[in-house]
Amino acid sequence: MAFDFISAQLAERKSQHLYRQTTAVQCQGRLIQYQQASLLNFSGNDYLSLAQAPELVTAWQQGLAQYGCGSGASALVTGYSDAHYALEQTIKEWLNVPAVALFNSGYSANQAVLKLLLGKQDLLIQDKLNHASLIEAGQYVAANMVRFRHNDMSHLEQRLSQGGENKLVISEGVFSMDGDQAPLAEIVRLTRQYQAWLMVDDAHGIGVLGPHGQGSLAQQGIHPQDCHIHMATFGKALGVAGAMVAGTVDLVDYITNFSKPYIYTTAMPPAQAVAIKASIELLQQQPWRQQKLLQNIATFKQAAQQEGIEIAPSETAIQPVIIGGNNATLALAQRLREQGFYCTAIRPPTVPPGSARLRVTLCSAHTTADIHALVTALAQGLAGNADAGMTNREFSNEQ
Repeated sequence: MAFDFISAQLAERKSQHLYRQTTAVQCQGRLIQYQQASLLNFSGNDYLSLAQAPELVTAWQQGLAQYGCGSGASALVTGYSDAHYALEQTIKEWLNVPAVALFNSGYSANQAVLKLLLGKQDLLIQDKLNHASLIEAGQYVAANMVRFRHNDMSHLEQRLSQGGENKLVISEGVFSMDGDQAPLAEIVRLTRQYQAWLMVDDAHGIGVLGPHGQGSLAQQGIHPQDCHIHMATFGKALGVAGAMVAGTVDLVDYITNFSKPYIYTTAMPPAQAVAIKASIELLQQQPWRQQKLLQNIATFKQAAQQEGIEIAPSETAIQPVIIGGNNATLALAQRLREQGFYCTAIRPPTVPPGSARLRVTLCSAHTTADIHALVTALAQGLAGNADAGMTNREFSNEQ
């Protein structure tokens, strides 16, 4: 029969404990409603707890009252409003960038950029742990794509020495599954030396890191002009949805004129643009959100160390506890849910085989008591594994 591979591959996923399905929850925030239970949420990306801030809810409602629910068309027809223009001006001032193009998602923005800029004579160089949207787009474009070992600058330099009419290096600012950061200053030095462009996906750094939440580049002292393409999303620390690509006026003009994902997609709703603008303004007016998040990160790391829990070397809101095996990770996630904690198991292919993990994410709304309670539950769960002869990272045979 046609398309028999569908059922066969689903069955294989189930046998490997890799099967996935959506889970309906009733609300997001510090607490999440799941199957009629209220659980402490340690899985979301709402790092600054802005998604339910009354000021943002009001801003979106005001946007709805003024503009209605949708944009009605693509940006080049009638979908681009003064709300979009105002948002772009706010971003330009906030990040000190010349121009901005708005997208409906980071996935779409990343794929649009690579499809637009790279031809068969070009060289695309990506960090091995870049987001799936970047790796997938790189596999589809005509350019020669090579990857360098994660944050390995010697290997990056080897890759840069290869030929290519145009060379583009791409790294995340904060890596989404490990929480560690790219050495952007060294990457900038190498791209200058080899006359390459640099693109940074700062989905998990924007709003959280740097002065006024300007992100990874600002935190590491990188001038905006040294990052030729700056992608960031509005659905994580900013608490809304959508994405942007920032760069030179020529780059954004080129996107506007030649990028099919930009030209032929209905623009984001103006009311959403109003809410994003309000979120950027609010995070600058309320620096306590960043400060509280940093305190919570330090609290988690200290508590985990005291309990002997091995965590990844991350200084950001993403704090992975790597278990290794898929079934063992699912079992620990279920045990945590039963104790009142929502902490999602992340498995291959999102992460490499043998590195399944609980991706603990922290937000500014978590209390110290919340964090200590989670760490205690984690320690008990891992101790249960140890009693069965299994500890962190001892499940690599289970793929």
